[in-house]
Amino acid sequence: MTDIELISDSRCFEGHQRTYRHESSACGCPMQFAVYLPPAADKGPVPAVYWLSGLTCTEENFSIKSGAQRYAAELGLALIIPDTSPRGLDIPGENEQIDLGTGAGFYVNATEAPWAPHYRMYDYVSKELVDVVNANLPVDPGRKSISGHSMGGHGALLVGTRNAEQYRSISAFSPISSASRSEWGRNALGAYLGPDEQAWLEYDACEVIRSSPSGHQLLVDQGTADPFLDQLRPDLLKEACAAAGQRLDLRERAGYDHGYYFVGTFIGEHLRFHAAALDA
Repeated sequence: MTDIELISDSRCFEGHQRTYRHESSACGCPMQFAVYLPPAADKGPVPAVYWLSGLTCTEENFSIKSGAQRYAAELGLALIIPDTSPRGLDIPGENEQIDLGTGAGFYVNATEAPWAPHYRMYDYVSKELVDVVNANLPVDPGRKSISGHSMGGHGALLVGTRNAEQYRSISAFSPISSASRSEWGRNALGAYLGPDEQAWLEYDACEVIRSSPSGHQLLVDQGTADPFLDQLRPDLLKEACAAAGQRLDLRERAGYDHGYYFVGTFIGEHLRFHAAALDA
C-alpha cells in the first residue's frame, strides 16, 4: 500500500513543501507526513533526512517552526517528517494525556490492548514510511539519515541505532535518552507494552546503545536551561555511550531551553552534519 495523496504543496526556497496522506498498513488507518523537496530534486534523486517530532506534535510543527528548509535547499536534502501517532481512532483515553495516545506514539510497536492494532510507530517510521517515500518521491534509497527532537530524539536514537546499517548519520535535539527511566516514557511504555519492564528495554535508547552500539558518531544538542532535564536525562546517555564505546558528541548549549527557538538555532549545523555523511 504505497499510493499517496497530495494534500498541500507550497513553493519554498525554490523547492516544495508538501503534505501527503496515505493508508497505513502498520497503523491500520490514514497517516499524514510532510516533505520538503529541495530544488535539486527537480533534476534527480536526492538524499533524505527523516525528522521525528516530539510529544503533542503533528507533521506541521517542524515544517513551520524550524527554518530547516533554507538549509535543506542549499544542501540538496529532502526532509521527511511523519506525524507522531495515529489520529482519530476513538480509543478510550487517547486524548486525555500529553504523554499517551494522540501525539505520543513514542516510536514503539504496542503489544497491549487497545493500542496494539494501531500504535505501531516503530514499524511505520523504520519500514513502511521509508517504502512509501522511496516508491513515490525523488529520493535516493541508499542515502538517508535520521534526526528528531525530545520524544522524536528518543525515536531517532532508537530507530537509527537499531537499524544502523540503514542510516548514514544520527542526531537529536533534547532527546528522552532513557524512556524506561523517564516518567513520560514509563507512562507510555507501560500502557503500550504492559507491566513487564524488561519488555520496555528494546525501546530504550540507552539500553539499545549499551547492547548494540552503532558505528556512527551521534550528534546531540541539549540546552542547559531546558526545564525537562529530569525527563530527558542526558547524563544517562553519556554513561551508556561511555560504557558501550559508542561515539557521542553531546553539546550542552548554555541558556537554551526545550523549544523550537533552540532547534531553529542549531538545525543548520545538524543538517550540514547529515549532508557530509550523505555525500560520503
